[in-house]
Amino acid sequence: MQQSIKKDRFIPLRKSDLIQTCLDDGRLSSDQLKGFKILCQLIVSTMHFEYHQILEELKDSYAPFDPNSDTLPMTKLTDDILLAKQSNFTFRFTQVLNAANFEKVTDQDLQEALQEESLFKVRLAVEFEDFEDVVFYRRGEYQQTETISKFWGLLKQKITFTNYDKVAVYIKFKDVNYFAQSKSTTANFESGSTIIKLFQNVPKADLEMLFPNSQVRMRTIDKAIIGGSALVGGTVVLVTKLGASLIVLAGLFGFWLGLSNKEVTINTQELIALGVGTGVLGGFIFKEWSKFKNRKLRFMKALADNLYFKNLDNNSGVFHHLIDSAEEEECKEAILAYYFLITQEGPMAMQQLDEKIELWFKKKFDFEIDFEITDALSKLQRFGIVKLTDGQYTALPIKTAQVKLDAQWDALFNFS
Repeated sequence: MQQSIKKDRFIPLRKSDLIQTCLDDGRLSSDQLKGFKILCQLIVSTMHFEYHQILEELKDSYAPFDPNSDTLPMTKLTDDILLAKQSNFTFRFTQVLNAANFEKVTDQDLQEALQEESLFKVRLAVEFEDFEDVVFYRRGEYQQTETISKFWGLLKQKITFTNYDKVAVYIKFKDVNYFAQSKSTTANFESGSTIIKLFQNVPKADLEMLFPNSQVRMRTIDKAIIGGSALVGGTVVLVTKLGASLIVLAGLFGFWLGLSNKEVTINTQELIALGVGTGVLGGFIFKEWSKFKNRKLRFMKALADNLYFKNLDNNSGVFHHLIDSAEEEECKEAILAYYFLITQEGPMAMQQLDEKIELWFKKKFDFEIDFEITDALSKLQRFGIVKLTDGQYTALPIKTAQVKLDAQWDALFNFS
């Protein structure tokens, strides 16, 4: 069960479904339907071209830091060029995340997440000193209720927690000099690299599992369970298995330390008892150590299983994924804003238009959104198909808007 914490900017419809909904809504006349569909195609094509350019820029800026690169570097880049590329990538990547309607996870949210108990009962430790830069973004924030098992399935408990639909992670590791001085291991990552990851369905309390250097630690209760088992088992072993051996050892240590004048002689039977006792003790220690390791392995498997189903994409694949999402969101916003302007009688103020779209979405889909009206109108003004006069917005007629966008598209490939 999910309950939205606050209205989200994300429009939870596919672009094609939104266009079809507008066509079926009954607000457009029969003469406008075909023209509106063509206009939507022009908006989508124009937006796709713009985001293709952004994608190429991101690929070029990220290439020197991509740990999964399979191409050969043509030239050795200077530190200044690398810094400029890193800065440009960060700027563009943040723009894409914002366009895809992601929100930055605040430092306070991240600290709260690190302090909360993990939902899948694993304690993790993160070495933050390994990172030069760490930024988390999320989209879709809900209060979710689930039933979990406690005390080996004997007790069921309902818990409510904050859940994120999508989480994007941007992490830059420190350079090779830091890891050489700190003697930290870099087996799972490359020093100086920048990694990007995209996850889905992540509880806020489990954000720490998304760090690439997180390590499983035993919780206090797990240590208590293992320690209690070892204490009880050790007592039983001492009483039943090591009694004879302890008597012999006590006599020897007493004589050697001058606490007793009675010389202790060890015959064959006592020597055998001492050897058996030592073997039993060693076996017991090994058994308890194996219990500890096996419990830790179970936690590591729980972590790996959890991440396997939550991971959506990695590194360059992430911004390919996000570019597509940003393009979809930008198109949906522009189409919705134009649709409501063209189907209204007379100009509209920004706030009025924003409220109409949000109310329509609520009635149509029973879902509340925080529509990005400013962004939507700025795109339409940039395309030249919406005009602003005295704080009131007016959409150009569909045929006129088609001609305007078509001319802009043709100009993109004008090489004369």
